[in-house]
Amino acid sequence: MQTTSILSNLRAVTSVFSKSHFHTTSICNEVRLLTRLRVVDNSEIGKQAMMEGKPPKTIHVYNRQHVGYIGDKVMVAIKGQKKKGILVGLKQMQKVRVPRFDSNNVVLIDDNGTPLGTRIFVPIPTILRTILKKKTLAKGADYTKLLAIASRFV
Repeated sequence: MQTTSILSNLRAVTSVFSKSHFHTTSICNEVRLLTRLRVVDNSEIGKQAMMEGKPPKTIHVYNRQHVGYIGDKVMVAIKGQKKKGILVGLKQMQKVRVPRFDSNNVVLIDDNGTPLGTRIFVPIPTILRTILKKKTLAKGADYTKLLAIASRFV
């Protein structure tokens, strides 16, 4: 008699746990494939996506590790389109003297490095100046325009 009640209780408990949404993996604060980002400039496509509650997702990180760091270029899927962006703030632990942010921030750019928006709403780290000046090429992308539209630095 007791075994049948114990078995029925055990079945009830397992059915509750199988239907609930428990995460068994740890939180990954890195920017990898399909990471949701927050657009922090005033580009039209970025504003529309954030207002609809459908933030852009990372589909490619342009470095060898495929893990995004501050200043890395990423390709994002936003409103059914592919756009490129620069990471300007990350949740993950960074190098010394690089601040940690509450969200993963991105600024959308064109193929030649010019930003799609005209203002950046969040402060960006000062280390980004040295990182992006190293990546600016004479005939390639020009990231100094991105630094020019930033109003605050941390």
